[in-house]
Amino acid sequence: MLKAILFDLDGTLLPMDNEEFTKTYLYLLSQEAKQWGYTDRDAFVKGIWNGVKYMYKNDGTNTNDRVFWQGFSDAMGKDFEDESKKFESFYKNIFTKAQVATRPAPLAAEAVKLAREKAEKVVLATNPIFPLEAYKQRLAWIGLNYEDFDLVTDYELSHFTKPNPKYYEEILEKISAEPKECLMIGNDCTEDMLPALSLSMDFFLQTDDVINKDNIEITCKHGGFEEMVEFLKQL
Repeated sequence: MLKAILFDLDGTLLPMDNEEFTKTYLYLLSQEAKQWGYTDRDAFVKGIWNGVKYMYKNDGTNTNDRVFWQGFSDAMGKDFEDESKKFESFYKNIFTKAQVATRPAPLAAEAVKLAREKAEKVVLATNPIFPLEAYKQRLAWIGLNYEDFDLVTDYELSHFTKPNPKYYEEILEKISAEPKECLMIGNDCTEDMLPALSLSMDFFLQTDDVINKDNIEITCKHGGFEEMVEFLKQL
């Protein structure tokens, strides 16, 4: 039995076009932010992206949420320490509308159930650039719950982001596992596949919504959602 099976979320368990989803998410967030006083949409979105940039450059000194708010504050020229509460309200009440930019995943629950049968632990190894509530919402869209996983990487818990291999190393440390004892399943060749393989983790590339912006040669096991489920059955 494997020590752990790790799943990416967006484009892997949750079918979506990443650019379309991001566009929908930012529209909803910027519309909501108008009532918070952010009437300059371009400046607000720039602040969001600056926070994301800071997270991608995180050296592990702070958790990603702290780094995000620093980046956001630097871009906006103010201290926004208390703004997180407004964002929490957005994720609880408005964010669910972004489901229109995703597709159903009737096999998602089966895939996670199979993983539980094949490994001691199951991890939602999603890029930790959102608060936990955002991941709970997205899991609900495909019939899954936060409790279905032994670990969910959110921005309050994590100190790194993909494709930094230290993101995966932090997960392995938390679940007390060695790379060769684990399987990672993802759809992004740069953010999921390369760092996992660099640590000698086994890897399955889910290709229904594959992202391969760097035209990386695919030499690992791969296939669509149905092939992924079949692969899990055969472990």
